[in-house]
Amino acid sequence: MGNAWWNLTLRFLLELAALLGLGVASWSLSEGWWRWLLALASPLIAAALWGIFAVPDDPSRSGRAPVPVPGGVRLVLELIILLGGAAGFYVAGHAATGLVMALLIAVSYAFSLDRLGWLLRQ
Repeated sequence: MGNAWWNLTLRFLLELAALLGLGVASWSLSEGWWRWLLALASPLIAAALWGIFAVPDDPSRSGRAPVPVPGGVRLVLELIILLGGAAGFYVAGHAATGLVMALLIAVSYAFSLDRLGWLLRQ
């Protein structure tokens, strides 16, 4: 799979931004001590799901799959986390950040059609 270095970098930054967006949304949508708990827990849970559920031999990752899943399941998980982070920024009052992030997610996937095809064949 020939993902260009810039797209791999973009994907990594989008993953980090998604975790931040989930934390920001959790913070802004809760109060009291729940605010702290949710703002820390939501990105940690998303990161754990991202790392645990994988397609075996995925060349865009280490190839290891602690919990093997079909490619379609992995793609849905990725989209939920990435778009959830973008939506998190949006609902937390950072609409421009959320919209730019959603656009960059679309750009990244548009330049990853070979990976998308591979995932859907697994």
